[in-house]
Amino acid sequence: MYNLNRFSLKVCLALMCGVLAMGSVAAQDDEDAARRESEAQKTKQAQAVSKEVYDRIQNAQEMVDAKDFKGALKSLNSLYNPDKLTEYEQANVLNYIGFVYYSMDDTANAIRTYERMVAIPSLEEQMKKQTTYTMAQLYTMEEQYTKALSTLDRWFMMETNPAPEPFILKAQNLYQVQRYSDMIEPIENAMRVAEKRGNPVKEDWYVLLNFAYFQQEDYGKVRDIQKILLQNWPKKRYWFSLAGAFTELGQDDKLVNAYAAAFDQKMLEKESELVTMAQLFMQREVPYKAGQLLEKEMAAGRVAKNAKNYRLLSQAWQLSMEDEKAIPALREAARLSTDGELDVRLGNALLNIGEYKECVTSVNNGIRKGGLKSPDNAQISLGMCLYNLRQYRAGIEAFEAAAKTPRSRKVANQWINVIRADIERNEQIRLAEEAARRKRQEINERLQKSGRA
Repeated sequence: MYNLNRFSLKVCLALMCGVLAMGSVAAQDDEDAARRESEAQKTKQAQAVSKEVYDRIQNAQEMVDAKDFKGALKSLNSLYNPDKLTEYEQANVLNYIGFVYYSMDDTANAIRTYERMVAIPSLEEQMKKQTTYTMAQLYTMEEQYTKALSTLDRWFMMETNPAPEPFILKAQNLYQVQRYSDMIEPIENAMRVAEKRGNPVKEDWYVLLNFAYFQQEDYGKVRDIQKILLQNWPKKRYWFSLAGAFTELGQDDKLVNAYAAAFDQKMLEKESELVTMAQLFMQREVPYKAGQLLEKEMAAGRVAKNAKNYRLLSQAWQLSMEDEKAIPALREAARLSTDGELDVRLGNALLNIGEYKECVTSVNNGIRKGGLKSPDNAQISLGMCLYNLRQYRAGIEAFEAAAKTPRSRKVANQWINVIRADIERNEQIRLAEEAARRKRQEINERLQKSGRA
């Protein structure tokens, strides 16, 4: 039912660095709160670092603003000296070096720098926590999913009140390492936290959760998730996914309803989708709708005019007891077909509307083409058409050919008896009419001789 390429890992990194005195790297949802925290860090750090360190970092900041990343790195690397800097100063310098590497799209060096930073024994807890989460994001960007997961686990041990996004980040990494069943818990945790905080649950979260349950073959959950997706983000693919869930659950009536809803909303565009809808209409015993759909879409060019589709159209009209509408479709289907099956079916439709001469031509064409599933039935159809044309001898020959197959022998012999009875009756009628004619002729002759004529 369901494709893996639709899941793109969206990692949003919000790396914060104090403009003058090196705030910590952090991913913040609330920009105002982040700004306030940055200002607080500035004040605290300005008091905790020496003037030389402060000035050098300020100078590096100006270089970054001017996009001189190499200059900023050179200045900061020359500043970093564990023998001369306090651990607090080391942390701030490394924090900014990591930020510069990230700004240069050098994720690998950014990670290495942050690893050195979190290894500082006296690193304050808040900075360690924020940097650990940033590392998890960077590992994800580098496709080091196992490291990202272990780093996230460390972060969750530090964070007492996580937002929804870290849970989703964990689920995305679990997806990448194909631990699909493990994705469910963090996604559902993210949803619970979002609802508790009064925040919306995002569409992508439901898509991930749907994939996880699909991999567990929990189609009841898939069905329920698709209903939520359709209610909030109505899209064609969700109707199809819901239809797939109904199929797996054996709920065929609801399957048709799902497809029909997509059809009513004009979401079905591809030929395969429209033909499937027609087949489902026929399955639901509303073949007239199938006929209308196919006839309209074939005229519009969205469904190909080939033997297969003409065959389906003719079936729809025949099941609707619309033989006259079925005949044009059958003619085209038979013309395009290499075997005689559709010619015989056309012959049957012509028989139903009393076009016996064309019926004989069509069935004979089918017999000549060959490839028939039931040649005996074709002979019976031919015999019936010939009978109605009063071509009795040819009709008997057709029924005799059908009688060679055991399953058709009884029906064929019954028709032969009917034809012979008709021949005998017609002969009796002919003889009676001949006798009456001769009688009238004798009477007329006597009248003439007696002068009464």
